[in-house]
Amino acid sequence: QVRLQESGPGLVKSSQTLSLTCTISDGSITANRFYWSWFRQPPGKGLLWMGSIGRDGITYYDPFLKSRTSISRDTTKNQFTLQLNSVTPEDTAVYFCARADTTPELLWNDRAYDSWGQGTRVTVNP
Repeated sequence: QVRLQESGPGLVKSSQTLSLTCTISDGSITANRFYWSWFRQPPGKGLLWMGSIGRDGITYYDPFLKSRTSISRDTTKNQFTLQLNSVTPEDTAVYFCARADTTPELLWNDRAYDSWGQGTRVTVNP
């Protein structure tokens, strides 16, 4: 059973760049079929897809976040990373990494995912 673990700072200042890493265990980031994604859940709101990276390294982003978001991977470490630029307090949320066996058209749908990290809480101070 694949395991995912998020890591990164719990507190970030406005205008800074948030960087989070997801480490994959008992599975490979280059395995066939799978997409690796970042979601977030702001206080009092539902899960929101941010973006994904496929086994071939192609990335997909929520259009509303695309200008501030970058997802990359390190195949030697079996990790993928989220960078979110110019954060504001509205970016305060619990951030999750997840795996899906799906098509790009459904990456936004959290029901397409079979494995999730436990989540990491990020607070952005003014």
